[in-house]
Amino acid sequence: MLAVVAGPAAAAGPAVGAPGASGAADGVDGVWRSDGYGTVLALDDGQLREYQTTAVSCLPGDSAQFTGRSADGTALYTGDDETVYRIRAQGRGRARLHADGSVGDRRLLRLPALPGRCTQAKPAGARAAFDVFWQTFEENYPFFAAKHLDWHAVRDRYRAKVHDGMPDGELFALLRAMVRPLHDAHVFLDAGDTGFFAQGRPGTVVPSPELDRKAQHYVERQDLAGTAPRSFAGGRIGYAQLTDGTGYLRISGFGGYDSASRAYARDSAVLDGALTEVITPHLKHLILDLRINGGGSDALALQVAERLTDHPCFAYAKRTRDNPHDPTGFTRPQPVRVTPAPGRHRYTGPLAVLTGGETYSAGETLTQALMQRPAFTVRVGQNTQGVFSDILTRTLPDGWTFGLPNEEYLTPSGTTFDGPGIPPDIRAGDFVHDISRGTPDSAFTQALAALRAHDSRPPTSDGPARRG
Repeated sequence: MLAVVAGPAAAAGPAVGAPGASGAADGVDGVWRSDGYGTVLALDDGQLREYQTTAVSCLPGDSAQFTGRSADGTALYTGDDETVYRIRAQGRGRARLHADGSVGDRRLLRLPALPGRCTQAKPAGARAAFDVFWQTFEENYPFFAAKHLDWHAVRDRYRAKVHDGMPDGELFALLRAMVRPLHDAHVFLDAGDTGFFAQGRPGTVVPSPELDRKAQHYVERQDLAGTAPRSFAGGRIGYAQLTDGTGYLRISGFGGYDSASRAYARDSAVLDGALTEVITPHLKHLILDLRINGGGSDALALQVAERLTDHPCFAYAKRTRDNPHDPTGFTRPQPVRVTPAPGRHRYTGPLAVLTGGETYSAGETLTQALMQRPAFTVRVGQNTQGVFSDILTRTLPDGWTFGLPNEEYLTPSGTTFDGPGIPPDIRAGDFVHDISRGTPDSAFTQALAALRAHDSRPPTSDGPARRG
């Protein structure tokens, strides 16, 4: 997938015109550099080609094919993973790029031609791999200061140990050691048969299908009196209703809802159908369980928030590192708002959101969006993982891939929860530990108590959601 910033689903309308027709992408053919993201795009002859750039490299990335135009003239390109990229010229050598499933746009600036480095043979060897790896983090990673890591000292320590012809296993171990101190769940290194590295914040567990299955069985026994929730979206969404009318909605990820299609539009339709089944006029209370949630599409997460309010509200603002020489240089923040879903029943009553260290990425952006929900909303559990950015995926000259965050998701006051995660309003036991020990689900119990306590308040005391 092209490394593009997430953004709201563009209201571009259906595609029209003949896919791949010559001249169908008039106005956007040519070479473009993104504002941030270290990316150059070449558009010609019905094809979009990505180049991943740093001060020391320009390597070919992914590609997409022209598949038509929307009613307003936006050029549509579709990648191998079925992601649709929408590019619209804005005059004076500027354009906007939007990827379906994202919640922000990416600004493009026209170049007269491909940078010279992009037309040269790509470098080879362990030293070239090291240099591209280090430089990509140097130009894009926003959190070195917050993580207390001197990245230049890391280069000085490790580069002398790198030599062309060194065994792949040694190079992998060295690159892994460079980024391990970050404890950043959005940093990964995939070296194929040589090895794979990813990690979460200390004291947390990386979400997995196995952990999700264990969590489901645990909740059925401890909280739902042995009743299995209704299953939606290939098992990634579950719903049950308690005897007192409280709804329990579990979401373990935002994407992969249909094994037959990877398209965002299909995921969105499946999610809409599930929410329509769940959110009914008779719903009294709602517990939203995001404790085992591996993330996914921020737009799908926002789609959930849009079914939980009747009033527009601020979700967050996104900004991206855009100065390779200054780690404090960012693009102008793009505000993202929660807009009530039109033509759908919406739940506006008391809401309890269960979170923990295994609440990742889009699970966290949904939690952040719900912090400004006007109706009573309470977070129960543990801090979320603390990774919000989309993952900027890059390829090394030897074919290995790696990823890192390059964005911040800002609160109304301009701060972020990156690193420590979003704290709960009511702190409860560690969910993963409760599962392994078979102890009672204290977060679920406290969520029910908070919802019932809210019911007992005098009508005049009902105020806005807790803002944390």
